[in-house]
Amino acid sequence: MGRTVLVTGGSGYFGTTLVDLALDRGDRVRVFDLNPPGSRDGDVAHVAGDVRDRDVLHAACDGVDVVLHNVAQVPLARDRDLFWSVNVVGTANLLLAARDAGVAKVVHTSTSAIFGIPESNPVTEDTPPRPLEAYGRAKLQAEWLCREAIETGLDVSIVRPRTILGHGRLGIMAILFEFVAEGAPVFVLGDGSNRYQFVHADDLADACLRAGDRAGPGVYNVGATDFGTMRETLQALVDHAGTGSRVRSLPSAPAAAALAALTGVGLAPFAPYHWLLYGESLWFDTARAQTELGWRPQRSNAEMVVESYEWFLAHRHQLAGAAGSHHQSPAKLGLLRILKRLP
Repeated sequence: MGRTVLVTGGSGYFGTTLVDLALDRGDRVRVFDLNPPGSRDGDVAHVAGDVRDRDVLHAACDGVDVVLHNVAQVPLARDRDLFWSVNVVGTANLLLAARDAGVAKVVHTSTSAIFGIPESNPVTEDTPPRPLEAYGRAKLQAEWLCREAIETGLDVSIVRPRTILGHGRLGIMAILFEFVAEGAPVFVLGDGSNRYQFVHADDLADACLRAGDRAGPGVYNVGATDFGTMRETLQALVDHAGTGSRVRSLPSAPAAAALAALTGVGLAPFAPYHWLLYGESLWFDTARAQTELGWRPQRSNAEMVVESYEWFLAHRHQLAGAAGSHHQSPAKLGLLRILKRLP
């Protein structure tokens, strides 16, 4: 048998993928989550708890070799207090519990949101962070806590993913898939020439596990190596779907302002992260992950968006009222349903 691995947030969208991959390679897996594991639950131990509860976290870390830390309130939560209490305080609690339990390695899953809109691309691990909204700022604070833990002797690595796709990925992606399935137009901001990189959940899970195998702290940016512009990615999807859906442009500044206004009054399902960055270019240089971890992404932007769409179609009838994390449940359209009527 392999090592004992604790996956925090192991019942969420990405956590479930990570649990499955860890089991497949022979690790003993323990899930720390408020909810029971969603798949292969007979093969994993479950510790029910909240990362804001220090006592339960200490118990969860007992006897663990590697912690893969994925609990986070994502942008769709739109709750500054939760961003702080879960993403920052929860990470601090986890690092303390891991240190006290003698955990050999912690891998913290961060986000590209810490970079906001970069001054230049590609973004490297050493690009100065400048988050633009509350979620990104909280995740950057969590990274600083990881660096402080390293200085006290805890072995921590940080993995920063681009936007995650793959089978079962819903959230705001479900809005795109619904538009395409119904033959409605899908939109880019401006001409859609901004280069936008995704990462497949399986590729991200592979990077996290490889980071957990490597002794010594590290920071790794991960994303697809085969990607293009936002327009090219959406065009690949509508071409595959063949529903008559077309890619159309919206003027960048007015569209972003409208999305911000609708979001502010609860009439659109976005967070500031989404409308700030949708029309911007951001892509990672993944050379360090490839060199130090031996990691190679297996899916292109086009492949993963098509795979995610096909999963949506196969499960569409089951999704109304689906419960789960923000990434496991379809976001509600709100006033965006008006856009479906545009010719």
